[in-house]
Amino acid sequence: MTATTIKSFTAPEKGHLTPDMVESFECDGVVVLSDFVSEPACRRLRERALELVDNFDPNSVRSIFSAMQQTQLGDSYFEESGDKIRFFFEQDAFDTDGNLKRSKAESLNKLGHAMHDLDPVFDSFSRTPELAAIVDSLGYNDPVILQSMYIFKPPRIGGEVYCHQDSTFLYTEPETCIGFWFALEDATLENGCMHFIPGAHKGPLKDLHYRDSDGKMTFKTLDNTPWPENATVPAEVKAGSVVIFHGRAPHLSGANLSDHSRHAYTLHVIERKSHYPAENWLQRSAALPLRGFK
Repeated sequence: MTATTIKSFTAPEKGHLTPDMVESFECDGVVVLSDFVSEPACRRLRERALELVDNFDPNSVRSIFSAMQQTQLGDSYFEESGDKIRFFFEQDAFDTDGNLKRSKAESLNKLGHAMHDLDPVFDSFSRTPELAAIVDSLGYNDPVILQSMYIFKPPRIGGEVYCHQDSTFLYTEPETCIGFWFALEDATLENGCMHFIPGAHKGPLKDLHYRDSDGKMTFKTLDNTPWPENATVPAEVKAGSVVIFHGRAPHLSGANLSDHSRHAYTLHVIERKSHYPAENWLQRSAALPLRGFK
């Protein structure tokens, strides 16, 4: 039977998960640790993101990210962002004349995808002994941080994200992708919190998103069985919480129609020894090799 809530625990001392926490993660594919990140650490990351935005010229690029309409497909600015810090706007950010309707910070969908390796503030947030201990508790031997995203979910235009599995986009053999979603502000139903289908990570991987022989992005359906109806469970969390979820865990988020932003930061981790196909959309140059938590 599908769980009706996402299990939440107070963050353990020094990050080492208890057997109950590990069991919840293995059973549901998702678990929440509250009070994992301090308020000053959340504030510093928000401030640093806004500093990066302040120094960004929106006239230099108008790349739009829409999970629902896949506007990023064929966008080289997006496709080549695996070892860079790049800026992606919400679909409704511009007026009919191509001008931003609001401030830059209230128009962006996200930053991606290598802040954790290219910016010292993001690096220190991403590489802590506590986070390394969580990954160790989940059985990883030589984990590396594959990508990072700073998600703005701005008021009134923060876009909806359809139900998906992250291993679709960050596929490894064997599958080792795991996500860490840090709430930098309170995430509620009103401002578009995450939703999961607990236990569905035990089912098949539905799709693969990859580069074809011509280098173009494409999707391949592996299993067309629909997700169970009315099975999603909201993960409303307070700022400072971390949501840990399996690469096959189906998740989505609603649009932010409220007057409050929902800033969050996401890391994805894989096992270094797992095979990472050259066809995966996210690739890096040899000049910026993947690193773990040291």
